[in-house]
Amino acid sequence: MKSDARSLLDHAVSKIPQVTLGFWIIKIAATTLGETGGDWVTMSLNLGYLIGTAIFALIFVGLISAQIKADRFHPFLYWATIIATTTLGTTLADFFDRSVGVGYAGGVVIVMALLLASLAVWYKVEGTVSVESVSTPRAEWFYWITIMLSQTLGTALGDWAADKDLGGLGLGYEYGALIFGAGLVFVVALYFWTSVSRTLLFWAAFILTRPLGATLGDLLDKPLAQGGLQISRSYVSLILLGFIVLCVMLIPQRPASLAPRPR
Repeated sequence: MKSDARSLLDHAVSKIPQVTLGFWIIKIAATTLGETGGDWVTMSLNLGYLIGTAIFALIFVGLISAQIKADRFHPFLYWATIIATTTLGTTLADFFDRSVGVGYAGGVVIVMALLLASLAVWYKVEGTVSVESVSTPRAEWFYWITIMLSQTLGTALGDWAADKDLGGLGLGYEYGALIFGAGLVFVVALYFWTSVSRTLLFWAAFILTRPLGATLGDLLDKPLAQGGLQISRSYVSLILLGFIVLCVMLIPQRPASLAPRPR
């Protein structure tokens, strides 16, 4: 029985893509769409943060279930699930920051604690939090929950840096995007010129792309009086969705290689 289980594990396939430049281009576009799409549902349609969160939570669970049941890597399914995590992260962060009233700093602290707890439990159970180890349903659930929390943290960080209200730093959307973009460049430099853990750098980059996308999204759709360009959220969201679909079709999408399993 043990040898059969080992054989199944050895022949497991990854259902997540290789982390390439194309991956990060689509990821940033998806996080920007998450901000504009989440705001469109909660603000433009006036459904509110609680109802918006409930809607995106149902979509999130449905897509993750489909992703885990899939027998191989499906690019459109994977990126649809990523978009679901980033829209849910947007509405969830806004709900706690604004509706519950914990403020931006409080939201950052709470979600950061939840994210670290998710990573800690994942590491304790699986022995690693590397994306190269995601080849079982249990590891996939850990992966997607951690992804969702990282998206939520990114939203909270972006709002905290850019906004003036709710205890925010009030740096504005342009400066916020520049700061998080610079942080991403720093992570890239560490990747190419140091031996810092690649797993640590992946999660740092994944988190930083979210506030970058959030501030870019806010810059595009927020009112002029708040420092935005006041472009229709629905138009921006549709343009970003079209761009993502085009990227998924044109950029090679291959499943990630799995790390060798110890014998």
